This record gives sequence, C-alpha cells and structure tokens, in this order.
Amino acid sequence: MAEKEKMLRGQWYDANFDRDLLQERGAAERLCHAFNQAEPGSAEQLDALRQLLGTDLPAGLAVLQPVYFDYGPLTRFGEGTFVNHGCYFMDGGGITIGRNVFIGPFCGFYTATHPLNYQDRNRGLERALPITVGDNCWFGANVTVLQGVTIGSGCVIAAGSVVTGDLPANSLAAGVPAVVKRTIEQ
Repeated sequence: MAEKEKMLRGQWYDANFDRDLLQERGAAERLCHAFNQAEPGSAEQLDALRQLLGTDLPAGLAVLQPVYFDYGPLTRFGEGTFVNHGCYFMDGGGITIGRNVFIGPFCGFYTATHPLNYQDRNRGLERALPITVGDNCWFGANVTVLQGVTIGSGCVIAAGSVVTGDLPANSLAAGVPAVVKRTIEQ
C-alpha cells in the first residue's frame, strides 16, 4: 500500500522519506510561497490559492498572507470563511472547515502526530487523523486544534486555547486543554 493511502486511512505512514509525499509537500510549499509573495488580492495570488487548494474557491473565502499548507487539496473551506494572517494547516489527515468560519491570526490545525518512541520517530513515521469544523465558528488568535478533533457548528474558541478533543455545537471553549465553559444561545 502506498504511503499516501496509509496517510489518508489514518494509519502509520512514512512522512519523512516517501518520495511521492515529499514531492506533493514541495509543490504545496512552492504554491504557498507564490501566494505569500503575491500582491494581496491580485489575480496572481488568487490563482496560486486555486492551484494550492486544487479547486475553485468558495464564494467569500478570504485568506490573508502568510498562510501555510502541507498539501493544500486536503483542506476544504466553506463559503464566507475568513483566515487571518499566519495560519498553518497541517492537512495530511484532511481538514474540513465549514461556512462562515472566522479563524484568527496564527491559528494552527494539526492532523498529524508522531510516535512517542524515538526510534519510530527517527524512521519518519507519522499518523494523521482528520479535523472537522462546523459552520459559523470563531477561533481567537493562536488557537491550536489537534488531530482527530470535530468542532460543532456555532462554537467560539478563546484565544490561545489548545483543542485536544471534540466540542459540541454552540460551545464556548477555552484553556489548555480547551474545555467547554458554557453553551452559547444562538
């Protein structure tokens, strides 16, 4: 089985030495560079983002530079989503962001983890699990979302929080690790 297939199935895979994955990440890095160096809002910048995400851009999507993706096409944004400066999408496991999501500056979405055993880490092993975010969520600055997390629609995540587990819809969550502080009446 190819390493990418293992990655997409949430199995342990060779992230560091597999030639195909290295080429895909290299292509994404070049497209991120093109996007990040282009004039904001220019046709060149939008074209780089289209190529990076591998799809037509959803209506109302706004992505500010700089932004970083490991792969690009494994991240999907809903309409009306806003991504502020300095965000990183480690998207080997797939990241799905709903509609009208506001992502504050310097947020990170990390689908990958490494073995605790250093011998396996040194062999380049990694496992990636998907992240799913519902509609109408707001992430404050510097929020970290870890692998395998599902965040329900209508959530607000306080700045600096680290989301390590699923959050039900309409939750106000904060802390390290993030915990639900209360339910938001919508």
